[in-house]
Amino acid sequence: MSATHHNSFWRRLFGGGDTSLRESIEDVLEDDAPQQADFSDEERHMLKNLLGFRDVRLDDVMVPRAEIDAVDADIAAADLLARFAQCGHSRMPVFRETLDQPMGMVHVKDVLSAIEASKDVEAVAIAELMRPVLFVPPSMPAMQLLVKMQATRSHMALVIDEYGGTDGLVTIEDLIEEIVGEIEDEHDEEEVLLKNGKDDGHWHARARLPLVDFEAALDVSFADVEGYDDIDTLGGLVFAEAGRVPERGEMIAYQLADGRTLEFIIRDGDPRRIKSLDIRLMAAKSA
Repeated sequence: MSATHHNSFWRRLFGGGDTSLRESIEDVLEDDAPQQADFSDEERHMLKNLLGFRDVRLDDVMVPRAEIDAVDADIAAADLLARFAQCGHSRMPVFRETLDQPMGMVHVKDVLSAIEASKDVEAVAIAELMRPVLFVPPSMPAMQLLVKMQATRSHMALVIDEYGGTDGLVTIEDLIEEIVGEIEDEHDEEEVLLKNGKDDGHWHARARLPLVDFEAALDVSFADVEGYDDIDTLGGLVFAEAGRVPERGEMIAYQLADGRTLEFIIRDGDPRRIKSLDIRLMAAKSA
């Protein structure tokens, strides 16, 4: 980068006038000029995510209730260890009878320490090992929860709806991933991006599934979609068809050249992107 262009860049970023610093940074990040080398692609991606993070609410990032791994307070320690091994988490919420009666959370480290100290797994009472968990509303800004988690050294929060029921769960990892992207550890299994549902003609897919893989798996083609050559993922296809980011639960239909219809139902996502979809392939209607 030339000295002249470099000086111009910083004048745009911190220059005077009525432009805010946020707007200046957004303008710089949107500048696709090839000579603009101040930020790498990874830095641009994270900065864009960080700028958008203030608009993210907990109901955009939470794990929905149906997908929460949790245990009853009366569970035996041996059974709890088996649950930890099965789900691969280090922390799980603890409830009494149902998830609508949360009591706290339990950490696998505390369970293992208690078993080692007592030398008797049956003598370990899970209720005595519980740690407090944060209770937050779905409308709470994600940034506000991240700051609260840092202040309280908490790593988990339960999202409680207006009626007092458990709506979802958020971990500090979920919040950080909104900025830096997916974080996988050594216990994460390789994710299946496309899998068949229980009924023939039904699939579940992650939005980042490569479009060419989806076309090959279902033996379909989307070559007539406008901008097809620039679409890399299934989520990108659905975004192109909708002309916007669809909301969770929304259905986007696409009619294939042979008369069959594909229905994409948004299973999970946030205001900025689609995360996962349910897919139904419908037979062509008879004349």
